Amino acid sequence: MKGFTQKVTPFLTFFGQAEEAMNFYTSIFENSKIINITRYKAGEAGKEGSVMHAVFSINGQDMMCIDSNVKHEWTFTPAVSFYIKCRSDEEITNVFKALSDGGQVHMPLANYGFSDKFAWVDDRFGVSWQLNLES
Repeated sequence: MKGFTQKVTPFLTFFGQAEEAMNFYTSIFENSKIINITRYKAGEAGKEGSVMHAVFSINGQDMMCIDSNVKHEWTFTPAVSFYIKCRSDEEITNVFKALSDGGQVHMPLANYGFSDKFAWVDDRFGVSWQLNLES
């Protein structure tokens, strides 16, 4: 569809961990912040106080998330991941350590030929991240 000008925003569905995840992500990446949180109120479909809808930003990339009040049979998968270009060895090492803590490492931080330093990890919430050191 030519002329498509809508903004594409990643949307993450959590089950009671949305606020914890947002706080975690915004603590790892520079220029990141929680923009808005709308919470479920008493008598609404979700657990009171949990995240009905939220917007946060990771280094200028807006993202949205919720604590779903509907249990789904699915969760996050490495088939969809966030690709992060890191500017320094220190940055990629720190981000890798933070994201892999309590998570699952698919590819440890190493030289794989296509990159001097690359890693692929699912964080403790199950969200998948590819980290690459810019050349």
